Amino acid sequence: MAVIASGSVAFDYIMTFDGRFGDHIMPDRKHMINLSFLVERFEKRRGGVAANYAYTLALLGYPGAVLATAGEDAAGYRDWLAELGVDVSGLRLLDGWTSATGFNTTDLDGNQIWGYYGGAMLEAAQLGLDDTEARPEALIVGPNAPAAMFRLVDEARERNLPWVFDPAHQLPHLSADDLERGARGAWILIGNDYETQLVQERTGRDLKGLLELAEVVVTTMGKDGSQIDAREGSHRIPAAAPREVVDPTGAGDAYRAGLVASRLLGLGWEEAGRVASLASTYVVEQRGTIDHSYTLPEFAERYRQAFGSELPAALTAAPSADARA
Repeated sequence: MAVIASGSVAFDYIMTFDGRFGDHIMPDRKHMINLSFLVERFEKRRGGVAANYAYTLALLGYPGAVLATAGEDAAGYRDWLAELGVDVSGLRLLDGWTSATGFNTTDLDGNQIWGYYGGAMLEAAQLGLDDTEARPEALIVGPNAPAAMFRLVDEARERNLPWVFDPAHQLPHLSADDLERGARGAWILIGNDYETQLVQERTGRDLKGLLELAEVVVTTMGKDGSQIDAREGSHRIPAAAPREVVDPTGAGDAYRAGLVASRLLGLGWEEAGRVASLASTYVVEQRGTIDHSYTLPEFAERYRQAFGSELPAALTAAPSADARA
């Protein structure tokens, strides 16, 4: 069995601005913003939330499977994921299409401005849970073509399959009804602090109201850690201090995958949150969303340094994909 990672498989153009966006935005001129930023660094990287989730699952030794549509240009990307042990039977490459592409600029404070071209991702609604050979243990519904997101939510609900609802970059395109549909019955509703606030404002629900929809609401807050609010109680999770802050792009996706894997292995919310926090820290220390790496012994040592305790044995003994098939 595996965690199904859905969303985009994309290429990211990552630009770094050695300044602060806030220094260039005049509050009384927000109705007519016209800005350009001279960036100091520019790189093309593999990305997309589905691949980001699956990559962290692979690093942690947990079976993952990608369910997504990509373009003809992603054949090499698919082969690379397969070499890592990711199940790519649900990654469909569409003739005549280009893969989704993200354009990101990050400032010195880690603030980000994204632009997206949907490409082949816009056809993702043609895929459902039966389009992967992997047997699902849980599903992460990441930002994707909205019709694809809600097809998977509905299928998960019908099959009593635990799902994580992570609307993220699609929030501008989702109504209050959409958000309630995605969160109602979800195992986890997750977003960063800005996204969680936006969900609350759009649905008219406070935290208690969101917990009437989803079993757990998780809010990530960058260097300030994360907050896990479950119906039975709340947990504040500290951040794992990075050795160097290079680029935060993709850190949230690693957090999500680390949290899901840890919980499925039986860890409590606080331990799972710490694993997720450290998984995201590795991303912050590198450029690109899936250009970092670690072994489980290395991860265990960093966990000990960050939190002053041993990495739970359940994680170091994570079952292989073959063992869970």
